[in-house]
Amino acid sequence: MTKTETKIIPVLVALMLGIFVSSLDNTIVAASMGTIVGDLGGLDKYVWITSAYLVAEMAGMPIFGKLSDMYGRKRFYVFGITLFLIGSILCGTAETMTQLAIYRAIQGVGGSALMPIAFTIIWDVLPLEKRASVGGWFGAVFGLSSVVGPLLGAFITDHISWHWIFYINIPIGIVALFLISVYYKESPKHNKAKIDWLGAFFLVGGTVALMFALELGGHTYAWDSMQIFSLFGLFVVAMIVLIFVERRAADPILPFYLFKRPVYLGTVLTGMLYGGVFMVATIYIPLYVQGVDGGTATNSGLLLLPMMVGTSVMAAISGNLANRFSFRSIMICAGILTFGTTILFGTLTPDTPRYLLTIYMVMLGVGIGPSFSILGTASLYKINPDERGTASATNNFIRSFGMTVGITIYGVIQRNLFSNGVPEMFQHMDSRAILSPELRAKIPAEILDKITEILCSSIAQTFLWTLIPLSLAFFTMLLMGKAKMSDLHEK
Repeated sequence: MTKTETKIIPVLVALMLGIFVSSLDNTIVAASMGTIVGDLGGLDKYVWITSAYLVAEMAGMPIFGKLSDMYGRKRFYVFGITLFLIGSILCGTAETMTQLAIYRAIQGVGGSALMPIAFTIIWDVLPLEKRASVGGWFGAVFGLSSVVGPLLGAFITDHISWHWIFYINIPIGIVALFLISVYYKESPKHNKAKIDWLGAFFLVGGTVALMFALELGGHTYAWDSMQIFSLFGLFVVAMIVLIFVERRAADPILPFYLFKRPVYLGTVLTGMLYGGVFMVATIYIPLYVQGVDGGTATNSGLLLLPMMVGTSVMAAISGNLANRFSFRSIMICAGILTFGTTILFGTLTPDTPRYLLTIYMVMLGVGIGPSFSILGTASLYKINPDERGTASATNNFIRSFGMTVGITIYGVIQRNLFSNGVPEMFQHMDSRAILSPELRAKIPAEILDKITEILCSSIAQTFLWTLIPLSLAFFTMLLMGKAKMSDLHEK
């Protein structure tokens, strides 16, 4: 890459904006789904609006990462933004749920190019001593957008229109597209190779099957239904075939040789295990505020802000610390804080003061924050320039995979804990009643107290279940050894 010709600041702004809109779209739609369904109808297609984006995004990550190594970063980053903007415009004009699901898939394909390629470009254009600190800011942007999405979505839907949760991407995306097109000067020389289409087919096919199984299971179809069993079966078969195909491919789409490097293996596995508690907090703390505490949707969204602040600040700080301390040391310290805070969340009761819950959220944000920057930086440690796109994309793919599987597992756990605790006579009651202040006021006090106590217990116990993958993450962190950014030297 010809660093002297590239205007660093405009390029970094373009990359941050791309990361912001793509990760924002993972969460911003959730807060607006009720309004969207009310407007477009099609409640039976509710789950497809989220799953279409997630499936397309995850499936595209490894492919775009590999293609960027072979043919250059710029063209695929520009392609990703352009396709994402087209998808956003189409989403805003959707007249049926089926149209919206298709357009969300287009958005997801575009978004899949943005995150992995952005981290790769950082390493291509920045000097060694600045990579970790700038990576920290990128991690902060990702953490910020992940948490602010539901709150922003609710505000836009309530005060403007749900269409604008998609249209808001257009001005941001156009600025990013202009800056990256004009100011990023990339070398025309790349290591071209034959595309591993067979590996890509089984990777995408297996990913799509798994994502649909997780998204549809327990909602559209029962977990023990033939449809869900078939999807899981397709995933297993596709992954087995993928292993055989990739071991024989001259230039595999999913390079298993990267996992022979301890730092990379430790980074990828830690990311897969570590993100579950973040997702549990993002999903179930708002549920606690509304269902247990009797707060509004806005109250629940605002309570995520302390975690957002902690996450963003520590992501940025950790990026700077990576030049002085090992990746392992930073992650272990963050892991200890996250582990302890998770135990505190396990003590939640209906009487837990709001100020104490706010402190817990800040602590969790501080513990989670380093993972957004350190793991992205560590995944490219001592990776050859022509492998960086693949390495970054594979890391993002596996981390998203872990979070998606985690969301499903913890959702099943929480639902079962709640359902098993609720007396049989109340199990047919509309569960939305305790989330609506108007309907909640009509529930007799003794019944409401019993239900909120059971709901609170189910949320607290779900947090404790995340201690299992967190504990395993400490072992995977050890694989990262003493590696730190100052070990590297520019060639």
